[in-house]
Formats: sequence, C-alpha cells, structure tokens
Amino acid sequence: MLSFIDAIENITPEIYRNLKQAVELGKWDDGRRLTPEQKELCLQAMIAWEAKNLPEEERTGYMGTQKCASKSKTAPNLLFTNPSETRH
Repeated sequence: MLSFIDAIENITPEIYRNLKQAVELGKWDDGRRLTPEQKELCLQAMIAWEAKNLPEEERTGYMGTQKCASKSKTAPNLLFTNPSETRH
C-alpha cells in the first residue's frame, strides 16, 4: 500500500485537475457524490501537490498580502468624544 506521500509523488497535473474539479463540484466525473472523507483527502492531496508544484500565489487559499482594514482607516472614536462635538 502506498503511503500518502508516495501517492502525492505520483499525482500528475491531470489527476490534480480532476481532484480539484471533484472538490469544486462535490462529485466525481461519473456523477457520484464525494463523501466527506473523500473531500477531505482530495483537499489534502491538492494542497500537498500545490505546495510542491505551484508558486505560492497560485495555491488553494492564497489571499495575497492583507492589511487590517481597521488600521488602515482612521475612524473617529465616538465613544470618547466631547458631547458638544456630537450632533443629537
């Protein structure tokens, strides 16, 4: 029996595309639905294959450089403003 790592080593780009499509659609090419276990294993295989074969920006889950939106905007702190500065 092949180990998970051995199986990943044998994934071709075509097999990878088939796994990815199965996860996206939730079913195999022949129409059978993926079980939760199959979906989990397919995702693990995809991520492992991508880590070895694709640049980071093309991998599943890549979100690029992110900045915290709350730190990029300077919103007034209304909780501690002077009552004379607020409109009622």
